[in-house]
Amino acid sequence: MGEGDGGEAPRGAGFLARVRQTCGSEGGLRIRIRSKPAPRGGGSLNTSQVLRLPVCRGCAILRVVLAHTEPGMTDPRNRLNNLTNREWVQETKSFWRGDGGSGSVVGPEVLEEFSRWLRETHGEEEAGRLLGQLTSSRQLSSNPPRGGQKIAHPATFSERDIERLISFFTKEGELVLDPFVGSGSTLLAARACGRGSLGLELIPRWADLARERVAQQADLPAEPPPAEVRQTNALTGLRELSDASADFVVTSPPYWRILRKKPGMKAQAERQDKGLTTHYSEDPADLGNVADYGEFLTRLGEIFAECGRVLKPNRYLAVIVSDFRDGKRFVLYHADLSVEIERHGPALKGVTILLQDDKNLYPFAVPYAFVSNIHHQYILIFQKPKA
Repeated sequence: MGEGDGGEAPRGAGFLARVRQTCGSEGGLRIRIRSKPAPRGGGSLNTSQVLRLPVCRGCAILRVVLAHTEPGMTDPRNRLNNLTNREWVQETKSFWRGDGGSGSVVGPEVLEEFSRWLRETHGEEEAGRLLGQLTSSRQLSSNPPRGGQKIAHPATFSERDIERLISFFTKEGELVLDPFVGSGSTLLAARACGRGSLGLELIPRWADLARERVAQQADLPAEPPPAEVRQTNALTGLRELSDASADFVVTSPPYWRILRKKPGMKAQAERQDKGLTTHYSEDPADLGNVADYGEFLTRLGEIFAECGRVLKPNRYLAVIVSDFRDGKRFVLYHADLSVEIERHGPALKGVTILLQDDKNLYPFAVPYAFVSNIHHQYILIFQKPKA
């Protein structure tokens, strides 16, 4: 049957009957499905079959993808992670939302428990339909409190967000690398997911802090996966690693010199008045102390070029950043960094925006001018080309 032709649907297409029955949208959709040739008397689709279905595009494609596996099972073709096809689709939403425990949205633990009950009570398909109506198109992400040791570092991120990235881009037992490990959040997230991890950190104080947090991590198996912190310059440390030795690289690089500027009302209220450190270090090798923005980007590019070398072919790099202000200038850091990283090989594959609704609002320039309260971060996803 050629594309656009009518006629009887090919054998083996019975699993698409639900698509035809459940979607009442008008208009047609051509779907090309490829599989191994059917054995004699078998019911599989031929290598290249095209179905013309009177269904809406999103409904049809999603249901075709989900129909390839049994509920709760990982697709045997999935070499990237241990997620089901349904979980894979959910994780590709372009917005994550940090609820900060405000109670305004359902937290991930409650949602997971509820979805499990729905699947057991009403079946996988009906549960998917109901959850699609109940949940927002923005992914939920609840930030744990920055207490104890972690609050000492001036720039940290949520372990839960890192866990989600690690769970999507790796399988258990693989190696996660963070060239700017800071307080060690990536290492804690990797161990919680059953992955090995390596973190590089220039400043001895923060390297020691990361080791302490790893040593004190609770709720781990009797033999937790290894987590190593190396106190070294990121570029030097990466050059000591073998080619294609890491399965996933995830990091949040320095924010140029913005932590060196005179503290504004936000930094003063959240860190200076509490006696907390407001910048990374005084070390001249610290990228947070580089005076020129262009030089800063160039040096970051060299580091991410090494990340690309260390990363296995066809695997991914995730970089978490936020834009910022430098005096009166608003700096599109995420865009500048994306261009710099792509110059060295890894290709940008997408951007996820992490909403941070739990952050405090400050009356910058009120009532004279517009100054944005930046309440989101960008998760830049790159992929190393195949060998």
